[in-house]
Amino acid sequence: MEMNPQQVADKARQLQDRVVPQIDEARQNLVDLNNRVVTFIRANPGTCLLGAVAVGFLVGRIASRR
Repeated sequence: MEMNPQQVADKARQLQDRVVPQIDEARQNLVDLNNRVVTFIRANPGTCLLGAVAVGFLVGRIASRR
């Protein structure tokens, strides 16, 4: 089944109409998550620093086994 250029353009617009709102929602969710993380880090810098050290230690241990 062949499609003419107009049909292809219509299908592309339909796809865009479905995908763009989902992308916008995902972008907003990431912005919200980033804001929450930044707020948590500013409120708990010591906890975050200790967590980062612990993760770095674990990654170093796993990497040194290879």
